[in-house]
Amino acid sequence: MYQAGVDIGGTNIAMGLVDEALDVVQRESIPFEIKGGGERTAEIIHEGTLAMLKRQGAGISDLDSVGVVVPGSIDPTGSTVINAYNLNFHNEPLKAKIQKQFGDIPVFLANDADGAALAELHKGAFVGCRTAVLFTLGTGVGGGLILGGRMFHGGLGNGCELGHALLVSGGEQCTCGNKGCIEAYCSATAIIRDAIRAMEKHPDSLLFERTMGRPESMDAKTAIDCAREGDRAALEVFHNFVDHLGSAVASMINLLDCERVAIGGGVSAAGEFLFEPLRKNVHAKSFFENHGSVVPAVMGNDAGIIGAAMLRRNEE
Repeated sequence: MYQAGVDIGGTNIAMGLVDEALDVVQRESIPFEIKGGGERTAEIIHEGTLAMLKRQGAGISDLDSVGVVVPGSIDPTGSTVINAYNLNFHNEPLKAKIQKQFGDIPVFLANDADGAALAELHKGAFVGCRTAVLFTLGTGVGGGLILGGRMFHGGLGNGCELGHALLVSGGEQCTCGNKGCIEAYCSATAIIRDAIRAMEKHPDSLLFERTMGRPESMDAKTAIDCAREGDRAALEVFHNFVDHLGSAVASMINLLDCERVAIGGGVSAAGEFLFEPLRKNVHAKSFFENHGSVVPAVMGNDAGIIGAAMLRRNEE
């Protein structure tokens, strides 16, 4: 039997057919049609799944479940996409529309960051863990919690918005409307904001040289590369970033006594340049002397597909 895992993004719908060994044996990527709404999205998922089954020499009777993850908030019943701004889904009853395409085959719906945590649990950095936390550091900060060996949907079923836990009272403006969220300090966007400020303050810096003083040319990789090369302005930005991320990670460790915290997303590509100082920072701030480890997430681009495919297993 196979599980279909579907990761809906603002540009493409990435699909995979996952076998019992949790290997992705078939893949499909189809452009997301923002004007088509939930109905067309459901049709695309059905068409893509049938195409993958056919290439695998299998049929619809070999499909055990369909799991779908989206970059947005899901209602407590796991049926409706409350808001997914990149998809233009607002109170979209997506599960029912997909279920209509697949008949009696069970369909499951979740947030994409929760799905990524589930992928790490079954095949990645969290294998063997009962309690773990995933942070994904990109344009924003996402994440997911594993509690008791299962993905945690929140006490009321509203999910877990790790990126919007408050870190600095009255701090930087966050996209959610609050000030001082983890996302406002620990995202790639935060690095870019602070690097631009540093560049403008220090026109003799490598940050200024690499971007020729143009704010629009700054990205997180440039800022981190300049810090790696010893640029003082960039190092200050990077050290502040590590300090804030360390506070966020240590807070999760102090709250949950988790076995492992994994860091994923584009910023994690900095490797040990990030993880070495981060581990020291977390250790200094952790209440427990013998605390959980801080590791890179390992599932990468397969996190959404495998996490979505494992949604049924999470409910068993």
